[in-house]
Amino acid sequence: MARRGGGGCCPSMDLMRSEAMQLVQVIIPAESAHLTVSYLGDLGLLQFKDLNAEKSPFQRTYAAQIKRCSEMARKLRFFKEQMSKADISASPTQLNETHLEFDDLEIKLGELEAELTEVNANNEKLQRTYNELLEYNTVLQKAGEFFYSAQRSAAAQQREIEANQSGQTSLESPLLEQEMSTDPSKQVKLGSLSGLVPKEKAMAFERILFRATRGNIFLRQEPIDEPVTDPVSGEKVAKNAFVIFYSGERAKAKILKICDAFNANRYPFPEDVNKQLHAVQEVSGRISELKATIDMGLAHRDSILKSIASDFEQWNHLAKREKAIYHTLNMLSVDVTKKCLVAEGWSPVFASIQIQDALQRATIDSKSQVGSIFQVLNTKESPPTYFQTNKFTSSFQEIVDAYGVAKYQEANPGVFTIVTFPFLFAVMFGDWGHGICLLLATLYLIIREKKLASQKLDDIMEMMFGGRYVILMMSLFSIYTGLIYNEFFSVPFELFGKSAYACRDPSCRDSTTDGLVKVRGTYPFGVDPVWHGSRSELPFLNSLKMKMSILLGVAQMNLGIVMSYFNAKFFRNSLNVWYQFIPQLIFLNSLFGYLSLLIIVKWCTGSKADLYHVMIYMFLSPTDDLGENQLFSGQKTVQLVLLLLALVSVPWMLIPKPILLKKQHERRHQGHQYAMLQGADESVGAELGEHHDESHDHEEFEFSEVFVHQLIHTIEFVLGAVSNTASYLRLWALSLAHSELSTVFYEKVLMLTWRMNSIPVFIAGVIVFIFATIGVLLVMETLSAFLHALRLHWVEFQNKFYEGDGYKFAPFSFVLIREEED
Repeated sequence: MARRGGGGCCPSMDLMRSEAMQLVQVIIPAESAHLTVSYLGDLGLLQFKDLNAEKSPFQRTYAAQIKRCSEMARKLRFFKEQMSKADISASPTQLNETHLEFDDLEIKLGELEAELTEVNANNEKLQRTYNELLEYNTVLQKAGEFFYSAQRSAAAQQREIEANQSGQTSLESPLLEQEMSTDPSKQVKLGSLSGLVPKEKAMAFERILFRATRGNIFLRQEPIDEPVTDPVSGEKVAKNAFVIFYSGERAKAKILKICDAFNANRYPFPEDVNKQLHAVQEVSGRISELKATIDMGLAHRDSILKSIASDFEQWNHLAKREKAIYHTLNMLSVDVTKKCLVAEGWSPVFASIQIQDALQRATIDSKSQVGSIFQVLNTKESPPTYFQTNKFTSSFQEIVDAYGVAKYQEANPGVFTIVTFPFLFAVMFGDWGHGICLLLATLYLIIREKKLASQKLDDIMEMMFGGRYVILMMSLFSIYTGLIYNEFFSVPFELFGKSAYACRDPSCRDSTTDGLVKVRGTYPFGVDPVWHGSRSELPFLNSLKMKMSILLGVAQMNLGIVMSYFNAKFFRNSLNVWYQFIPQLIFLNSLFGYLSLLIIVKWCTGSKADLYHVMIYMFLSPTDDLGENQLFSGQKTVQLVLLLLALVSVPWMLIPKPILLKKQHERRHQGHQYAMLQGADESVGAELGEHHDESHDHEEFEFSEVFVHQLIHTIEFVLGAVSNTASYLRLWALSLAHSELSTVFYEKVLMLTWRMNSIPVFIAGVIVFIFATIGVLLVMETLSAFLHALRLHWVEFQNKFYEGDGYKFAPFSFVLIREEED
């Protein structure tokens, strides 16, 4: 079992330290292995280790069963596709324990797939024949119109010839006409082809035909009014009906090849009128018969799919459950006797009794003669990290995990993130009007939580829904800081009493800068509303928010350093306490802790000292008199002492720790420097030596590497103390930007249109104000403040104590598998 740190210096919270974990071994009889893994999957508190990592997936014991599960999953996907095509949805039934066995389900799915495939194949054949008959019917109608019009024109021309013919041919009569009229036996017999060609290919079709036959054809085309369903593709296509007259078999062969190349469907057309009428009647009758047959086939298919839909979710769940079980069984080691399986994995310490109960139930239910053996193994491997979270704390924990998963049982920043993250966001976003808008949007997500959780949401909505409780805390803190800033869409209100200032006389009523005197006590909560709109508003809020940002930043960085102390005490690392925590705390507070103290003293005393001057000359001229910048007696001496402490703390961090680490390493290996005798058992050497993870051999300990690492860490902290403090000034910058943007939208959009005394203009101004507020202040500014708060936690706060190089506890759980699928 992994050694647990001994310090009890942290608060007793579920989230402060990850759960105590243990490496366990379970020996399972082969006849109860399947049921045992199934019960452990229902429990979801055991992370199995892969004991067959050197084997490929095809060499493992249960590869055949996994192949069967994959085949069942393929059949279920086929059913789902068919149901979606038929617009049939699976019944959202409760996933109770099914009584259908795995083998029975496999047989049933095979039978249903074969039946459905046969029905689909028959329907496709019938539908193709039906579409061909529809095209044939269209060709009969269009070609009949061609022939009817041609016969009428031919009859009229014949009558004209007979009327003009006087028994003798004139010199102007055509020679062919004379020959045809005198000898009908020499007339040329023409063949014909009719069909449909896609409209987009009609022009190219005509050109190719003309060139291939050298113009020895007659082509007649006419577009069809409505698109027809193509028998091959089954899609609606705009087509032209055509009739081609040709002479000779060679021309016919060329025309047939061209029709095939252009996907032109050909249909026979009888020249006899009686045969045409008979064909039309026959085709119409077959169309009606096929339509009825197809409808019956579709009804039969829908009945099959509806019977599948009623049990689809249950079957799908069973198939995925079985695949997960066999995949886990493949991670187990088979005993040499092949009568039992050996499993190893991580579990929380508190889950030992539950796991043993599940093993006992599996033994009884499988009627096994031998029970499973559960034992805890001693190991020095690093265990996984497991936090028990709920729907409120999980989103805050994910913010921390996005940076890095906590090392096993190190202090978790997620505990503080629940409060500090929304608070720092609210410092930048402070407006209680905007906070109420965020609160209403979040309450909608929380009230409809169950309904939205069961729906498929888009990416943005899913992200907002997943972080609904983070947004809830952000909105509540924004209302709080908005009340402190006294801003409601940039408008101040006297919510907590009258302003402390009033006009000296009536002449100053319209003034915002002169003639104001303090007539009552200080405004009880937040910023006095009289500051808003005054000429000194911006300098006052600038100074207030900038100093507040420094105070908050120094406080949070000190919290991070204090947490490094708790980590060191928990893991019993005294070197980190004396040579990391203490010098870091001294360095940070000698400079920026002192600056925070000066800010508070200046606020309390009302002094006009220039703090920029004090801090700059604290380094440049520490022995010079402070003059009017002195805030308290003995300040010069205090500054000299603090400067000296800051200078001493740098080598304090740098030099002692590498030297002491080297001494510890030498002392640890002092009794193990003798050479091993040849032929000695290797296990003896392993027992004498320390574990590789915690201590290295002499030749593996490089003092230069340790010293360089400590040098980098020291430089990073010293420079980071300055840069991180400056980084917290983003709180001031974004808060000021949000306030000024809100003021601009209110005064330059809403109030400007109001003063125009025009209702349409004012309505337009209200619409612009609403869209600007939502788009800029409630969306863009929210995202901006969120990202900046994220940066302050990940970099400025967590780098003081958080290593984040652990890995998550990933137990075998059917609930987690189902959530990942959803």
